[in-house]
Amino acid sequence: MFSLLKNAFQMKDIRTRLLFTVMILIVFRLGTHITVPGVNAAAVQTFASAGLFGLLNTFSGGALSSYSIFAMGVSPYITASIVVQLLQMDILPTFVEWSKQGEVGRRKLNQVTRYLTIFLAFVQAIGLSLGFNALANYGLIVNPGIQTYLMIALVLTAGTMFLTWLGDMITVHGIGNGVSILIFSGIVARVPSDLYAFYTQQIQGKTGSDLYRALGFSAALLVAALLIVMLVVFVEQAQRRLPIQHSKRATGSNETSRLPLKINSAGVIPVIFASSFMMTPSTILGFFSATHSEASWFKFLTSVTDMSQPLGASIYAVLIIVFTYFYAFVQVNPEKVAENLQKQGGYILSVRPGKETEQYISSLLLRLSTVGALYLALIAILPMIASALWSLPQGLMLGGTSLLIVVGVALEVSRQIEGRMIKRKYQGFIEN
Repeated sequence: MFSLLKNAFQMKDIRTRLLFTVMILIVFRLGTHITVPGVNAAAVQTFASAGLFGLLNTFSGGALSSYSIFAMGVSPYITASIVVQLLQMDILPTFVEWSKQGEVGRRKLNQVTRYLTIFLAFVQAIGLSLGFNALANYGLIVNPGIQTYLMIALVLTAGTMFLTWLGDMITVHGIGNGVSILIFSGIVARVPSDLYAFYTQQIQGKTGSDLYRALGFSAALLVAALLIVMLVVFVEQAQRRLPIQHSKRATGSNETSRLPLKINSAGVIPVIFASSFMMTPSTILGFFSATHSEASWFKFLTSVTDMSQPLGASIYAVLIIVFTYFYAFVQVNPEKVAENLQKQGGYILSVRPGKETEQYISSLLLRLSTVGALYLALIAILPMIASALWSLPQGLMLGGTSLLIVVGVALEVSRQIEGRMIKRKYQGFIEN
């Protein structure tokens, strides 16, 4: 990794992209410390690490704990992306048609996603403000009123849209998927504070045998984390390579190539999707927290959306599995793959071109995604189980989700850098 970065910085265009990405991330980090006007940020400190609020705080890089202009992060945009992609699955004919129009259709879908993001961000901002104000015994909002809530919602919505724009700038002028990198940076920024919280809870003030047990427990956690990182890297790199035979008419000679299908074709997107999907009901519940916090239905729905509870964690795992299947078929569209192979004069050995190729790829992708979905759910849930058993800090409870995102994005960024370096070498060869 370090040698890759060293070689990347030696190439001017890649170095420029990396420095541009770092500059955008600095702007993001500065924005996490700008508190929304009309808010007593100290009132949110007592509960900003609990339940789904802790997840939102982690993904926003601690912006929620200071109730900054970036407190919601990019979660409304991710939720809007989920809705738009679901509507493309033969649900809304207009969206299905746009999805087949190439770049023009993609622009239309992106525009709809932006508009939906604004709506969801505004609703989520009001929900969070109402819910947090109730949890803080009505001490979060300095002067409660419709005008104050609308002003705070507008500021938070503008912050989310600005973050979305920063993500687009990273995607176009920087390295990798900008939204994923923003989430990555937010999680990494929380690591020092999470480690300090673990130290104060598990080690600080202990002496003698208690200290040795705490140090041994910490070492065991470190080893477990390293093993999980190794597993994540191994699975994310694992592929099933299908042999593709190209006809002599298409290439001038009979050639065999490989079609790589990853075990986890969906990457970290299902984890991000599932997390955002769990946040939406919690936001809606915020509207009713002031008047129905003691109602049985409110407590039940709160437990359903709280991933620190067994039921909420189970629903979270199921959502990860469902989104893994869904996004795997979005990333690798068997119909388009079969069509492209047929156009190029290629075919999978022992499989007829056309419909049979599509069915074969679909069945293979389904089997691979089963392994990938169980792996993602297991990595995300294990730290939650460990946290419930040993009362670990909130940051470690979310460790599986955070680890999947951090390692997955890091691997994706390294692949982006390698791809640009290879492209640069080919361009230099052609010019020479």
